[in-house]
Amino acid sequence: MNELPRRLEPITRQALDDFRVVAVTGPRQAGKTTLVRRVLGGSGTFARLDRVATLQAALTDPDGFAAFGETPRAFDEVQRAGDPLIRAIKHVVDDDPSRGQFLLNGSADFLTVPTISESLAGRAVFLELWPFTQGELHQTPDGFIEAAFSDHNRLLEGGASPLGTSDYLERACAGGFPEAVFLSPPARHTWFRDYLRTVIQRDIKDLSSARRTQDLPKLLRLLAARTAGELVMKNLHEDAGFGSSHTTEAYLGYLQMTYLVLLLPAWSRNLTSKAARRPKVHITDSGLAAHLLGKSPQALARPTDPARGQIVESFAVNEMHRQASWHRGVVTLHHFRDRGGLEIDVVAEAADGRLVAVEIKSGPTVDRSDARHLRWLRDKAPEDFVCGVVLHTGGRAYRLDDRILALPISRLWTAS
Repeated sequence: MNELPRRLEPITRQALDDFRVVAVTGPRQAGKTTLVRRVLGGSGTFARLDRVATLQAALTDPDGFAAFGETPRAFDEVQRAGDPLIRAIKHVVDDDPSRGQFLLNGSADFLTVPTISESLAGRAVFLELWPFTQGELHQTPDGFIEAAFSDHNRLLEGGASPLGTSDYLERACAGGFPEAVFLSPPARHTWFRDYLRTVIQRDIKDLSSARRTQDLPKLLRLLAARTAGELVMKNLHEDAGFGSSHTTEAYLGYLQMTYLVLLLPAWSRNLTSKAARRPKVHITDSGLAAHLLGKSPQALARPTDPARGQIVESFAVNEMHRQASWHRGVVTLHHFRDRGGLEIDVVAEAADGRLVAVEIKSGPTVDRSDARHLRWLRDKAPEDFVCGVVLHTGGRAYRLDDRILALPISRLWTAS
């Protein structure tokens, strides 16, 4: 099932026609190596830098390594060879401006890796591959972002969703990692445990100056407990118990660097002087979040479980974030909250300033009161407001108000 088509594949192929260097980054085990092999299709040169002999060759003679072989030259886990290889790649493409020379991939955002200073600015395009979307898993269009901005009335099409609350909880706890999503719950628990050990003890340790990597699992669990919540660094630092707040901030950065944590920035156009500035934190895979919190679909089915709303919100936000990452236009995701109690889970903003606002509910029923903050934003920014959506775990899609809809969460991946 790892060979399921990925939305990023045609985008990567096009990028090789347009740029000298294409870099595909994302979480470990998201399917980057499989994607690169599919794009190469037997052509070019493929080198895995997670193999000792290959890495040693790249470290010993980075200039010769970068210039060897047919193009595109694909370097897997390129961050392991550090600055010398990145600089060698820069020299090659500066001497020869041909398109499609390098296809790099790595399990770290090497623009933020402390040991890499060269950014390949002006020479490379950076793409992100995340775990499977629900649309990739089930071969549906993944068209919510596109439809919401182009013709939101299309979101009402398609009839009732066959999914109910328990189905969404099952999917949220499975997550989207290609190896983990098809495993039984006990096997998935083992997979996530070993996955975190590899990322923390190998990737972060090798790529950073972190001296207390043994403390990172605790920090990640604290962030999982806050998933879908506003991140208050002072409280996180106190709970983590690190000696310095700078250490807490640095270690949070390492978790972002390896794509385990997503910070959703606060959105504001000075619509209210009381707007909050803190980001919301999301674990980047809801299955990983459920693992860190020790939650099963059965546990989350209890209406009183406080993690239920968090897991469902992070599940939906991750779906939107993945769609936004390969949307043909620039769409950025934010959240909104002010000290007066106004709160919107997601504010998606297009490059031209148009807005789509989303509230996420973990229950099956919606009424007009659930859209009151969406109506507020519509009335505050009437020209830019395209539509507002209340996502829920029920089956029906219907109109709540002018430009405001109630939709099953499944519309995120079934809309076309």
